[in-house]
Amino acid sequence: MAKIITITSGKGGVGKTTSTINLSAALNHFGKEVIIIDANLTTPNIGIHLGSPNVPIYLNHALIGKNEAKEALYLHKTGIKIVPSSLSLNHLRGVKPEKLIEVAKELGKFADFVIIDSAAGLGREAISAIKTADEIIIITQAEIAAITDALKTIKLAEKINKKVLGVIITRFRNNEAEMNLDDIRTMLDVKILGIVPEDNYVKKALNAREPVFNAFPKSDAARSYKKIVAKILGDSYVKRLEDEESILHKFLKRLKIKG
Repeated sequence: MAKIITITSGKGGVGKTTSTINLSAALNHFGKEVIIIDANLTTPNIGIHLGSPNVPIYLNHALIGKNEAKEALYLHKTGIKIVPSSLSLNHLRGVKPEKLIEVAKELGKFADFVIIDSAAGLGREAISAIKTADEIIIITQAEIAAITDALKTIKLAEKINKKVLGVIITRFRNNEAEMNLDDIRTMLDVKILGIVPEDNYVKKALNAREPVFNAFPKSDAARSYKKIVAKILGDSYVKRLEDEESILHKFLKRLKIKG
């Protein structure tokens, strides 16, 4: 049975969906079968980000019992499988977010990881996504409003006995306008899984409808997501990543010498 991880955020616009896609792409790189569920029912973006917004069957159909969950499963060219939600407001009628747990468990038969892209905030959709998870990852940025909302999400997860793996700080610029990392650690009191720097390649990948991990694998953002996933998977994957980077370093050094 797959591990179910919900990617959530207290605040919108912090890179939650981008992180969901790229963490999934990195898991796939390490040989894991991954399914992404777009549980952001009112404002879904997974299909848009991956170039497949219009399909015959959506998560919405599974949540009203019209179709089986596996019928809403689509294979992206990267190797990631996705369950998109509909952009149509008509498809929100009768949808029951509480049924997400049944859908996720059913899809878990076909993957190593089910990654849920939650709605932002602490509304009904987000709470259903958090309740469905085995573990939670919270996406935030290093500014006070986002950190405050991240803290609320952590407290909610703890209240319903859900394990918070940690937080990922995105679009990090390391300037005076952002909170100090030590202050963030103290305020949130959970592990910082990684820091993804501000990177223009993320926008370029979005325009290409691909994960930055696949479109620009040498970019700073792609490397950050890869390191985060290696850390989540454990020491053997960290060692594998270090070996990959060592081989790449030697290759680039050899090219430089030849040049």
